[in-house]
Amino acid sequence: MEQIIRIAVQKSGRLSDDSLSLIKECGIKFYNGTGKLKSTSTNFPIEFLFLRDDDIPGYVADGVADLGIVGQNEVVEKDKNVTTMKALGFSKCRLSLAVAKGQEYNGVEFFEGKNIATSYPKILGDYLKSQNINADIHEISGSVEIAPSIGLAEGICDIVSSGSTLMMNGLKEVEEIFKSEAVLIANNNLSDWKKEIAEKLLFRINAVQKGKSNKYVLLNAPNASIEKITSLIPGMRSPTILPLAQEGWSSVHSVLNEDQFWENIEELRAAGAEGILVVPIEKMIL
Repeated sequence: MEQIIRIAVQKSGRLSDDSLSLIKECGIKFYNGTGKLKSTSTNFPIEFLFLRDDDIPGYVADGVADLGIVGQNEVVEKDKNVTTMKALGFSKCRLSLAVAKGQEYNGVEFFEGKNIATSYPKILGDYLKSQNINADIHEISGSVEIAPSIGLAEGICDIVSSGSTLMMNGLKEVEEIFKSEAVLIANNNLSDWKKEIAEKLLFRINAVQKGKSNKYVLLNAPNASIEKITSLIPGMRSPTILPLAQEGWSSVHSVLNEDQFWENIEELRAAGAEGILVVPIEKMIL
């Protein structure tokens, strides 16, 4: 029987879409039709479990799943015994306190003795303790934004991406208490062969993400400017320099971070660089 590992992924929503997109970019093929709760890859030893996001840390801790992709907020809130292998950099959001739009607010002391509704009682409790605030936390599983308007609480603590949901419900964000993004987590007791497969998956993820943040740059430059230009685009080890048919000119090829390129573009042009091409990198293996 083929040895495979199981990875738990949120069954729907933005985190699910982003997670599955990353997996596919890693060259891993699978079918995830509507309503399907399990799927096995056809070209990589991995089985997918499509679950509620708040169940994923527990499934991984219990060994039902070997790996999981889930929001860091859920990992911290559930406080299960798992290992975070990598912060994945997508599905970023924040956990914030909010109050009614018309409420006067002068600082976190506002919540002293107040009621706060949330689906994240642990993270909120830890934050309030760090601020020496005593408040009553009301744990509810959904529709947290309605709590102030029905008199359940004076404030809420919930996940915020753009803030539009808060505004639609007559609330305003007043304190950011936790930043979150998608993370890859693992069971703490993986066997050696499972660790080997997990490392192969992590290798692919790193290659895809490194490629996204870097660009392949090609340009033409007069030979007299090569030293200056190569100092601006040093590349992974050093740039590739090829002579052009036109005497006194060379083609310079390099890989660099996209932000670094935009910082240096004017200096490159001033140094004599021409015909600059910036090409996306699909995967990058160091």
